[in-house]
Amino acid sequence: MSEATERAEGLGTLCVQSGWQPKNGGPRQVPIIESTTFKYATSAEMGALFDLEANGYFYSRLQNPTCDYVADKLRALEGGSAAMLTGSGQAASFYSVFNIASAGDHVVSASTIYGGTYNLFAVTMKRMGIDFTFVEPDCTDAELEAAFRPNTKAVFGETVANPALRVLDIERFAEAAHTHGVPLIIDNTFATPVNCRPFEWGADIVTHSTTKYLDGHGSCVGGAIIDHGVFDWMAHADKFPGLTTPDESYHGVTYAERFGLGGAYITKATAQLMRDFGSVQSPQAAFVLNLGIESLHVRMRRHCENAQALAEFLAQDDRVAWVKYCGLPGDEDYELARKYLPNGSCGVVSFGVKGGREAAERFMGRLKVCAIETHVADARSCCLHPASTTHRQMNEDELVAAGISGDLVRFSCGLEDAADLIADVDQALA
Repeated sequence: MSEATERAEGLGTLCVQSGWQPKNGGPRQVPIIESTTFKYATSAEMGALFDLEANGYFYSRLQNPTCDYVADKLRALEGGSAAMLTGSGQAASFYSVFNIASAGDHVVSASTIYGGTYNLFAVTMKRMGIDFTFVEPDCTDAELEAAFRPNTKAVFGETVANPALRVLDIERFAEAAHTHGVPLIIDNTFATPVNCRPFEWGADIVTHSTTKYLDGHGSCVGGAIIDHGVFDWMAHADKFPGLTTPDESYHGVTYAERFGLGGAYITKATAQLMRDFGSVQSPQAAFVLNLGIESLHVRMRRHCENAQALAEFLAQDDRVAWVKYCGLPGDEDYELARKYLPNGSCGVVSFGVKGGREAAERFMGRLKVCAIETHVADARSCCLHPASTTHRQMNEDELVAAGISGDLVRFSCGLEDAADLIADVDQALA
């Protein structure tokens, strides 16, 4: 990235200009390097790459230039030191935790996280020997403090929870994490860096499902991890041996020493986890993702305007049991939203249809403009009944803890005219 672009304060400029910087006579658009391998003149040159002694590419399961150009754009948008793309948002969530936690370790997480992430943590990673304690985002300080253990390695939460839409008090959770010498990981998918930059509030690592607003068109599945580059791993060396002790699979390199605060975390995630798990994002997907990011700052404004208009309509309708949108005065998270999300949160509105689960399902079946999809945060409006789809693996108690009720409809406002979305909801409720 050019020095001038890096200094640019406007997020819109970063959306359009950052990441790929063409040389004189080079392609203006991000080039798609559709190659699995890369040629070198000598084995010694390639050996230096395998030993992490030189920069470059040797196999696209670990790194690819196209992916790195787009990852650097996300790094600039979030204000971090290093970033990487993954094959999905789930892979990003998994890597972000597994990079610093292993069998016998423990993680504190907000209970309202996306159902797929909850299942990853509570079931799959538990089988790997990592234990999770889930706390409500509005838990008391005493309850939050009680969740920590001597073997806690991280705290995880979402800026705006999917689909409960609870806003996390990032500063409070960051302070608790740092008091115990561990990083705060924030999934910033719904807010995007346009509406919230968690690093500015104390977060240490940010993840995204790039499938959502960053792509914005339902085109490609993907994820991303961005490191702020300020958490001092060596100051807590006993907690993070993977970063602070020699890695014998790379001839004894110690990541925190070789790559410093700004590079250790992402280098280890790439060199170890991507090497062994291979959840890589394809160059084609990264190219499409970059096209989406170029209009992110324009699209998010419209998504939020539509959601605000729909939420205000629903709040006045007696056919609706309740509405959850932090932009509504009186919402339980309204003040937190004013603090962390002053320019808008996201385009998703959650609400309950009077009559419970059956009424909610009937309502969804009558929609004409909005489609029922296992998706969210798209240019086209879509909706979902989480209790019977994305969160169906949870029992009733877990659903309550996650803020999911049987009558909940997650409505993702696209870029259509707000009047048409409201009219569609109105006729479906009728």
